[in-house]
Amino acid sequence: MSARDLSCERDGRVLFAGLDFQLPAGTALQVEGANGAGKSTLIRTLIGSASDYHGDISWRGKVFPGALAAMRSELLYIGHHAGVRRGLSPLENLAWYGAAAEDAMAALDAVGLYGFEDTLCQQLSAGQNRRVALARLYLPAAPQLWILDEPLAALDVVGVESLESCMHGHLQRGGSVLLTSHQPVRIQPLVKVNLADFQPQESHLEAEYGV
Repeated sequence: MSARDLSCERDGRVLFAGLDFQLPAGTALQVEGANGAGKSTLIRTLIGSASDYHGDISWRGKVFPGALAAMRSELLYIGHHAGVRRGLSPLENLAWYGAAAEDAMAALDAVGLYGFEDTLCQQLSAGQNRRVALARLYLPAAPQLWILDEPLAALDVVGVESLESCMHGHLQRGGSVLLTSHQPVRIQPLVKVNLADFQPQESHLEAEYGV
């Protein structure tokens, strides 16, 4: 995936402009920025859920929107919301994504949900539902591109280390990861982009002088 001269708007306000990045296979890109800088807007734009942007987004050398369907066929996206079906168990949620029972059990064990596989997700905590979503990353034959919005949030030290190891393994297998995180991310190779470096001039003035 790549972006060239990308700018995004929200409620008529330009959040960032002139953003360029390359995300080759086997690499990770961490998007940084203060709350309200446009990180989630950028992610929604990259997955095709927001269309109020200017510039080019490309997947495997082909430009959106023509390449959007092909990109989505190779995408695993996890956003702020867990995105699990609360009326299903964790095991049933992963089965809905096509996981075999043995693979689903191994993935749930990896995220610390062994013993909760048959509990309805509506009975689990928000953090546990988040881990159900993250379990998709541990399934075999995961898609090429991972786009993850704050995946380390609400994880304990062991959970963070496990997820970083999982992401590193994905990179080693030739996958790519684009993520936002307020926490340090210990995976390599990792490139960082701070949206504060791409704010329009008036946004800098507002931040400095409150105008």
